Amino acid sequence: MEKKITVLPGDGIGPEVVEQGLKVINAINQSFDHNFELTEEDFGAIAIDKHGDPLPEKTLSACLSSDAIFLGAIGDPKYDNDPTLEVRPEQGLLKLRKSLELFSNIRPIATYDLLNDVSPLKNQLLNDVDFIIFRELTGGIYFGEKHLSDDKSQASDLCEYSEKEITRIAYQAFEAASNRRNKLTLIDKANVLETSRLWRRVIQDISKEYPQIEVDYLFVDNAAMQIVLNPSQFDVILTENMFGDIISDLASVITGSLGMLPSASVGIKSALFEPIHGSFPQAKGLDIANPMAAILSVAMMYEHFGLFEESDMIKRGVRWALNNDIVTKDLSGKNEASACSKVGDVVAWFIEEKGDLQIKREKSKVSLNCII
Repeated sequence: MEKKITVLPGDGIGPEVVEQGLKVINAINQSFDHNFELTEEDFGAIAIDKHGDPLPEKTLSACLSSDAIFLGAIGDPKYDNDPTLEVRPEQGLLKLRKSLELFSNIRPIATYDLLNDVSPLKNQLLNDVDFIIFRELTGGIYFGEKHLSDDKSQASDLCEYSEKEITRIAYQAFEAASNRRNKLTLIDKANVLETSRLWRRVIQDISKEYPQIEVDYLFVDNAAMQIVLNPSQFDVILTENMFGDIISDLASVITGSLGMLPSASVGIKSALFEPIHGSFPQAKGLDIANPMAAILSVAMMYEHFGLFEESDMIKRGVRWALNNDIVTKDLSGKNEASACSKVGDVVAWFIEEKGDLQIKREKSKVSLNCII
């Protein structure tokens, strides 16, 4: 298979985790005889520094002509800490989503038995946790009309949705539920917000086309509580932009590390794949960032292309690394931590060997030290 991929390393630890993802892409393509044309472009704070724009025209053009985009992370303290700046890295991300019509953000939330001890939740709450969040990405309060009074003493943000915006992501979520455990939960605030009542009406109409799917409705405050108290009750969660932003970050801590969670933003023609963590500038250049989320985002990219065997190979590589304690500091606990670059090397090596690594665990570290 041939594909064009635009690579946006971004800021902070973004370039480091993207580098590990690229190792995995190269290993998969070599093992499965694919040809991906990879083009790297500036994006985020580094693009502001170089070009005065977080999303330069050259970068946007490359993204528009690609089959997929692989993003690291964006953000820098010098922009985050100065509220007077008019140009910010996040503006580039919002513009990119809008330009590519990336209306659906998909975040899988799953636990790993070996990582239960690093989760803030009690172990008994982590059994059978496996759900997906579908967050609408291009509408709502983030994109609504904004107003600030002349004396800067009053401000407003308009939250607005159309049936079309709700319907297109709703069908994605219902289809996903039909291929999983046939349960969908809509998170809203329909007791207060008119936009939420519209969401609820649209979902009720579409649900008639999927009689096999059980549909629940939760107010966002209750949903936040339920995700902490009983996360295994969820299968597919569907929600609007701002609620999805908050809920997905809340759910992300269940695994114990943001560094384990990938995401996909899917549109009509293209898709963007990225780890959900931020740029973590404090760790920049230290080779300690967890690249697993970036690597698993690559697995989601191959799934998007219908290459399920390749995606499964990547996931197996991640689990093999976890099983053999090849993990970064955030997951190491009392064990010795591995460098970000070493984790990428290990997963790529697993793929190159097609998973045929018949090595006893106590010997694996010695062997890996020799190879890498």
